[in-house]
Amino acid sequence: MPRQPRFFYPGAVLHVVQRGNDRAPVFTCANDHRFYLDCLRDASRTHEVSIHAYVLMTNHVHLLASPAHAQALPRMMQTLGRRYVGRFNFLHRRTGTLWEGRYKATLVDTEAYLFCCLRYVELNPVRALMVTAPGDYRWSSHRANAFGDNDPVVTPHPSFLALGPNAEVRRDAYRRMFGQPVPAEAVQAIRDATQFEWALGSVGFRNRVEACTGRRADRLPMGRPRLSDETKSRL
Repeated sequence: MPRQPRFFYPGAVLHVVQRGNDRAPVFTCANDHRFYLDCLRDASRTHEVSIHAYVLMTNHVHLLASPAHAQALPRMMQTLGRRYVGRFNFLHRRTGTLWEGRYKATLVDTEAYLFCCLRYVELNPVRALMVTAPGDYRWSSHRANAFGDNDPVVTPHPSFLALGPNAEVRRDAYRRMFGQPVPAEAVQAIRDATQFEWALGSVGFRNRVEACTGRRADRLPMGRPRLSDETKSRL
């Protein structure tokens, strides 16, 4: 089956997930994490991709990103992968692929799901019981977004900047969003959309995506198609 073309339209935000082959670790020490972030910073700048959030888990990576053009994200991921995997294989005395196939990427409805996805990404270590609070995890964007730590990887999304008139107000508003977990139905919607590379958002958003991109943005209807009255009359 041919691969689906990648989603893109101007201003698009995508949730990107890349997993280790056979769910094997892709980070084994702090130096691996640091080097990946250096690679991500350089590749995102070179290929014009704004990174709004990220988390580096043991065997996979989440990114929330806005590419400047249709080829920006694929080129960034190719550059990032080539540089990181080459060093990882050399240092850890291994050969072959590190990642499980190509990365997953799904469009995000910024009006309905942007902050939900930001929380989903940065709360991954909490859900995995690695830390009790997202700010305790070193390898995510949370300290930058919620507390203002300097992070050269992160570029705030315009919706984040609209949270308040200054950085302190914006960070306070953002931290308050983490007072409650992401609802279970939202977590499942994010996971389903990412797994199958559907668009994540309202029906209207998915319809607009289909019109802009020319590809299906949601699952096919379940069951047999309904017959029209005209067709029924011919049976």
